[in-house]
Amino acid sequence: MKRIFLNLFVLITGGLIVGLPSIAQQHQLVKKWQTDSVLKVPESVYYDAANKVLYTSNIDGAPDGKDGKGSIGKIGLDGKIIQVDWVTGLNAPKGLGKFNNLLYAADLDEVAVIDLNAGKIVQRIPVEGAAFLNDITVDSKGVVYVSDTKTGKVHRIENGNVSTYATGIEGANGVLADGTDLYVLGNGNLWKISKDKQRTKVASGMDASTDGIEKVKDNEFVVSSWNGVIYYVKSDGSKQQLLDTRPQKINSADIGYDAVNRIVYVPTFFRNSVAAYELK
Repeated sequence: MKRIFLNLFVLITGGLIVGLPSIAQQHQLVKKWQTDSVLKVPESVYYDAANKVLYTSNIDGAPDGKDGKGSIGKIGLDGKIIQVDWVTGLNAPKGLGKFNNLLYAADLDEVAVIDLNAGKIVQRIPVEGAAFLNDITVDSKGVVYVSDTKTGKVHRIENGNVSTYATGIEGANGVLADGTDLYVLGNGNLWKISKDKQRTKVASGMDASTDGIEKVKDNEFVVSSWNGVIYYVKSDGSKQQLLDTRPQKINSADIGYDAVNRIVYVPTFFRNSVAAYELK
């Protein structure tokens, strides 16, 4: 009998010891700073490694308002506001993407192209039939993908020419170009669309307001939801909740990410600030 209990003890304690590394490997977000609350309903934040600065899209009005009140702001990597209204004349700008010296902003029914040196809009690309352009990603060749949440579509822009890349993605929002694959968030689901347009559901069961997606490393991502939840998601469908600010009614909209220093930048929308967290 004693031997049986001893064997059981070894099995149980051994299982606990084996289980410890998996607990230790759980990720977490550690807050580093938060800007002053002077931004104007920031929806998206983009980390520009080349220029060592953050850009944020300020809706500054109704999320679907074509009112010309929107702008792009600039923030230092220390959390200090450089300029709230750096580029003006937008409507309700949301997702941001960059290629070379151009910044692309989703602006309701068109994509605004901003020259970073000049700090001004140099082109507006209308997207026919668009109702609520939301997130933007740019691939390694400079091809732009932009989601339309209301129509469930993702559009593709190459050399100024617009085509529809995917349809039928309910609540289409966050997009991420990764090699020849395109990842798309919609209503709590993460989809992968391959080069040949094959569609695979990578993960599900997240807060229905899934918003932004950033790649941490191959097959691993950080996903935000507008309601205030941030997840660590793997391509096997597993996910871990990193942050939940829903009880405080603090949003976590379209995140940015510094992959070298593992910093996640979170726009708080109605709280008018951006917070920085180190991903551990």
